[in-house]
Amino acid sequence: YGPELNERIRKHLKPTNDSWRVDETYLKIKEKKMYLYRAVDSEGNTIDFYLSQRRNAKAAKRFLKKALASCHAKKPRTITADGDKAYPVAIWKLKEDKCLPHDTPLRVKKYLNNIIEQDHRFIKKRIRNMLGLKSYQTARKMIDGIEAMYMIKKGQTYQGARSVQKQNIFINQLFGLTA
Repeated sequence: YGPELNERIRKHLKPTNDSWRVDETYLKIKEKKMYLYRAVDSEGNTIDFYLSQRRNAKAAKRFLKKALASCHAKKPRTITADGDKAYPVAIWKLKEDKCLPHDTPLRVKKYLNNIIEQDHRFIKKRIRNMLGLKSYQTARKMIDGIEAMYMIKKGQTYQGARSVQKQNIFINQLFGLTA
């Protein structure tokens, strides 16, 4: 149900602000490193995420393009990254493709990315408790569900469901269930 929940929640998300923090973290999937690219705004609201088998400019560009297409995300006024060499190349290519305004600066400051580094902890904690993800497809589906639930938990929906009871009601409404 992870991908379905992620798809259904998108139209219920509050708009994010225009100061983006982007970062990637690795996950072990079948004893192989895979990379989870994530973007949050300056308030810690999740913009988007993308699981990739590689950590390079092509994957970073694909992730940023996906984040830019998110219906709840504002176009970034500024993008902050931690120093990965793939981001400047990806952002330059997106500016060339006219997907990103030319005046959008990339700030490479590790200390400004603390918000997203803290946000990674929740996701990694959930995945670490699992017995291990056996394939890329399974991992992608699980991460879809984990990220969607985390957005609900953080109160990113218009319902602002902070209590567990309200979160359950909201999820039941998404799937057309009655409690």
